[in-house]
Amino acid sequence: MSGGNYGRSFACALSQRKLKGLVVMPTTVPVDRVCTIRDYGMEVQLVPVANLQDAVDRNVRENGMTFLHSFDDLAVIAGHGSLGFEILEQAGEVNPDIIIIACGGGGMLAGAAAAVKLSGHPECRVYGVEPEGAQTMYQSFQHGCPVAMAVSTIATGLQPPFSGANTYQHCRQFVDAILLVSDSEIASSMWRLHAVGVHAEPSGAAALAALLSGKVPDVSACTPTA
Repeated sequence: MSGGNYGRSFACALSQRKLKGLVVMPTTVPVDRVCTIRDYGMEVQLVPVANLQDAVDRNVRENGMTFLHSFDDLAVIAGHGSLGFEILEQAGEVNPDIIIIACGGGGMLAGAAAAVKLSGHPECRVYGVEPEGAQTMYQSFQHGCPVAMAVSTIATGLQPPFSGANTYQHCRQFVDAILLVSDSEIASSMWRLHAVGVHAEPSGAAALAALLSGKVPDVSACTPTA
């Protein structure tokens, strides 16, 4: 089950091991992601976003398949901790004040936030960013438990229809807040990145959109670095 990024990694890994696999994807994903996964020799099943988990459960039940979760898996969350370590490594001797990370299912956000906070930087504020049309983690924070909801956004990599129990637990512990951005703010961020030669998809521009739109609290109090 993937919006594309995990699915491509999954397909590449299975292809190298000469194994067969199936990636269940929402019908809203760009066709190039589907083609890439199929080029690795994997099968792709396209279903409406709201039916992703049902399709996965059906394949497990009827076809005896093993489900490898794209975000709500402790090993996946731990693997994403490498992003937090990379950020700290690039910061060098500077202690980061704020780190902003896009949130889809929350695996990358949870893992990176945990790595930063548990590596001697508990004072660093880590913010997750979700599209307004796919605010599952934001609503989970509001309700105090993982929630499911209908989603729709141009950031197709950030639109799982539910939050995972593991990602929610880790985000509640290590993430300071979830910020919301509109699709228009994401699009504007994409254009800003394009102007400096960075061709980012909507999901990749969401974190910057939060900063450019003034959604990140207390930025003026941070220490500037070159």
